[in-house]
Amino acid sequence: MVGTGIELVQRGTLQTDLSVSLMRAAVGLALGIVAGVALALFSGLTRIGEVIIDGPIQVKRAIPSLALIPLLILWFGIGEWMKIITIGLGVLIPIYLHTHNGLRSIDSRYVELAETLGLRRADFVRRVILPGALPGFLLGLRFAVTGSWMSLVVVEQVNATSGIGYMMTLARGYGQLDVIFVGLLIYAIFGLLSDTVVRSVSRKVLSWRRTLAD
Repeated sequence: MVGTGIELVQRGTLQTDLSVSLMRAAVGLALGIVAGVALALFSGLTRIGEVIIDGPIQVKRAIPSLALIPLLILWFGIGEWMKIITIGLGVLIPIYLHTHNGLRSIDSRYVELAETLGLRRADFVRRVILPGALPGFLLGLRFAVTGSWMSLVVVEQVNATSGIGYMMTLARGYGQLDVIFVGLLIYAIFGLLSDTVVRSVSRKVLSWRRTLAD
């Protein structure tokens, strides 16, 4: 398998397919994070948002994003946008749920203190809401990163013309098990690296919580 990987690198195909896969995962992840945070804030901070947003999100939670691929193909075709949106949907749900839960878990004493001090709405959000929701967001980010790679594995095998999944699909047609194992190993390595980075960032960003606990 190592020899196969070296051969793919020497031919230049592995680098090309990997860069395409990373781009898809990054764009889908970014799209899902932005949408998930925006919806969580709207739902968590306003009553109308709670009514409009939370119900449909809970319904979507029960439907795997990959089950929506036939519908997304009809709406967006079989090009890049379908793949990116599928990844984004896989990211949006954990980001929304954990960020929303973080907002709901903010200690009411901090809210009362902010009201006593007469903080403006913008300052209240910046100093109380966002720090309070940050632990939930970071937890959701760990699930989101994993979800983005899981979605990527599937969408890259749906009429793709590039990417690691496409490489594996071609290898399947020619019975090249070693190439398939290389692709699986790449997915696993980048999934593990992504989770490690998020955990490292979480420890650094939330170090103040441990300090206060001490």
